[in-house]
Amino acid sequence: MKSKRIMKEIFDWGRTLIFAVLLSILISGFIVQPSIISEASMEPTLVGQDSFHDDKVGDRVMIFKSVYILGNAPKYGDIVIIDSRVDRERTFMDEIIDNPLIKRIMRENNDRHFWIKRVIGEAGDFLEFKEGTVYRNDAALVEDYIKEAMIGDFESVLVPENHVFVMGDNRNMSRDSREIGPVPTENVVGKVLFRFYPFDKISKY
Repeated sequence: MKSKRIMKEIFDWGRTLIFAVLLSILISGFIVQPSIISEASMEPTLVGQDSFHDDKVGDRVMIFKSVYILGNAPKYGDIVIIDSRVDRERTFMDEIIDNPLIKRIMRENNDRHFWIKRVIGEAGDFLEFKEGTVYRNDAALVEDYIKEAMIGDFESVLVPENHVFVMGDNRNMSRDSREIGPVPTENVVGKVLFRFYPFDKISKY
């Protein structure tokens, strides 16, 4: 009798644990997900960690995964997470495999293709670079968020339907649409909601 009670308790705990794991996968994969900024491409807006300087800790941000899944299109100024593999179609399985909990269980780290950038152009926009300034539909952009003036140039581009053009705020240290071209909206996997660490820099985006 006692052994049956113990087995029932083990079964109940196991069922609760499985439910908790599945719920965590659902929340972090499709709703909200914390993330550490690991690159310098969005500085000074968001600071990336530096493996060579222990005192430079990457900002912690909360990402809303569902905002674009629910049909909302990325807008000008949105700080977004993109899958830079624009030559392949993202599937539902990508959302599962890219889940932080799944990656930890599988001991895989394939985050290199996830980039954090700012939306500069939407579908139908004509973007060009003239005399050190980015122009959108012949209007100069006022970009008080960039770290420094951009060195170099990029070819003028008409953003296709269902695509966005993204760039990092640290223009001279960023891989973005200047390299890979306009990004399919299905490759925009989340929007940065707010920075929650460091505590003295908490801010909403």
